[in-house]
Amino acid sequence: MGVFEDSVAGFLLPIKEYLDDDSVSEVLVNGPNEIFVERRGLLEQVNAKFRDEQALQAAVRNIAQFVQKRIDEENPILDARLPDGSRVAAVLPPCSRKGTTLSIRKFSKGSPTFVDLINRGSISKDAARFLDVCVYLAKNTIISGGTGSGKTTFLNVLGSRIPGTQRLLIIEDSSELKIKTDHVVYFETKQGGESGKGKVEIRDLIRAALRLRPDRIVVGEVRGGEALDLITAMNTGHGGSMGTAHANTPYDALVRLETLAMMGDTQVPIAAVKRQIAAAIHLVVQIKRMDDGSRKVTYISEVIPEIDEQGRYTIRDIYRFVQRGKTPEGKIVGEIVPIGNLPTFMEEIEVNRLPFPRDKFTPPDWYTQLIRRNKNAA
Repeated sequence: MGVFEDSVAGFLLPIKEYLDDDSVSEVLVNGPNEIFVERRGLLEQVNAKFRDEQALQAAVRNIAQFVQKRIDEENPILDARLPDGSRVAAVLPPCSRKGTTLSIRKFSKGSPTFVDLINRGSISKDAARFLDVCVYLAKNTIISGGTGSGKTTFLNVLGSRIPGTQRLLIIEDSSELKIKTDHVVYFETKQGGESGKGKVEIRDLIRAALRLRPDRIVVGEVRGGEALDLITAMNTGHGGSMGTAHANTPYDALVRLETLAMMGDTQVPIAAVKRQIAAAIHLVVQIKRMDDGSRKVTYISEVIPEIDEQGRYTIRDIYRFVQRGKTPEGKIVGEIVPIGNLPTFMEEIEVNRLPFPRDKFTPPDWYTQLIRRNKNAA
């Protein structure tokens, strides 16, 4: 059972076969009598059960002890990382009404590449090549999507395209990223003691990172006041920095960053925050977990450094996923295609002699015909 083998393996016997099964990406326990697993993005209930609530709580407490954290009546929530990178989350009753809730998101083995994502149908060759060009040109990028959409996997792939001559500093709450490049430094937050002393947050690590000569900074997940620090870093000479955010559309991702930036104790006017975000973020890559369980890049959008009269961000889609149907088995049929908008940095691509000509942004004929039909129908 991997990292559990010598410590809590006996307590996890009811779900051992799923923890050992490479086709299972997540195990979800909703009380002792209800267990689901995720395979290829789809959830299915299994017959496994824990003996009773006490047996399930014993398993969770032993996991907490194994990772040197506490979970009890006073601290009923556990969020931890296992040595192999897997994530564990748990909530005890009475906060969890159906009994102890446990989630083990297994760390994927190996390091995926753009080739892997192309073969899975998550992105097209041309869209992947365009993102490769953007990484080379040090465009600041936010990867946006819902929980379990594949943001961390995609950030691993994108980050691994950073030139090896550059110094990369990665900052996370719990280390999940495994970016393959020549010069990378990993930072992780630290929980404080019972009195709160010794706590180190993402904001503290970003500020420390700025003094350590980074070329680029990657924040695994932006979910607090550190958004303002990351935006500031992007605007002060750390081009090509990246992060992920929970949002459903590229525009929503910018609004979320704005909201998070305002959560900090720095009193910055909202208009100034908006201008900083519009200037700092060059691209938003939107990822979605589809109905058939597949993960796909649905938008690659450029952020124009302008705020309109209504205070709204200006976003131009470069690539967009278009669903064309479904197979009899329920698999989504579609592809991500250019929609005819040139990026504002097209001249930069040409000056650097990067092999990505303007005709790569011409939409396919079927897409043009589809748009024409939709306009006529309207």
